[in-house]
Amino acid sequence: MSRPSFYTLVSDGARIALRVTPNASADRLDGAQTRADGSCALRVRVCAPPDKGAANHAVIALLAKALSLPKSALAISSGQTSKTKVILARGDTEALYTALEDLADR
Repeated sequence: MSRPSFYTLVSDGARIALRVTPNASADRLDGAQTRADGSCALRVRVCAPPDKGAANHAVIALLAKALSLPKSALAISSGQTSKTKVILARGDTEALYTALEDLADR
């Protein structure tokens, strides 16, 4: 049986489910987390507060660095004001697959 995944590969990249914690002590990616409803999300912690989009900008910057993508290749497709977000990452699907699998094992 395969483990649940926090991402879905699409033709031009990947859709990535996140669970974001703002006001954390450090910016970090804490790996995949299976939630009570059985869905899976990548756990992300950022120092920035959830004020005027600061946490969203920090999430984009942290994820872009981890995926070796420019920030412009990432966009929040849902959850702009929520702790649960879906990010669309545009790029080479093979490279994204490798990077996302590495993040899952953190």
